[in-house]
Amino acid sequence: MPKTKLQRMMFALMTVIITVHAYVFYSLYVVNGTELMNVTDTDSVIGAVNAMGGVYMLGRNLPIWTVVIVEFLLAYTLEITIGSPLSFRLAAGIFDPIKTHPVLFETAVICATVGIMCPSMSFLAAILYYPYYNGFAPLTLLAEWIRLICLNFPFAFFSQLFFIQPLVRTLFKFCMSRTADKNAVETTNAAA
Repeated sequence: MPKTKLQRMMFALMTVIITVHAYVFYSLYVVNGTELMNVTDTDSVIGAVNAMGGVYMLGRNLPIWTVVIVEFLLAYTLEITIGSPLSFRLAAGIFDPIKTHPVLFETAVICATVGIMCPSMSFLAAILYYPYYNGFAPLTLLAEWIRLICLNFPFAFFSQLFFIQPLVRTLFKFCMSRTADKNAVETTNAAA
């Protein structure tokens, strides 16, 4: 698993790339898909998004790629600055990383990360997707934030624990073993 700061940043990058795409899909299709199709009178979610001229964000309809980029930048920044460091500290406060079985400790880190990132990203999403055309009301923002946590937490927990993190860990191990093999070949060639 990641040992250096660069490795941690690469691990976070791999995680966020997969996670943001999963959450945009989840939000558009699972959470809001039926409503979008009903409002636009279309028979597919992508047809509804196209009929609306994009995804509603920050008071206007933006292309879906813009939504992915904005969410990616926010999620990566939050993961690097707060999510990863704090989740490791929380897990290490409960389990000794040296004495605890690696699978148990990694599971504790994943659970702590979801516990930090889900409310944080849900709050940012509540701000990004707030219905600004109705004016601004703090209680509406609070209610939307709580609603998003309730909708996102089960998906975040199960997708991170059983799909995203195992996939990222496998990809990361593969990439690191390829890098180690390449470095070993270069070292051997330089020594010869």
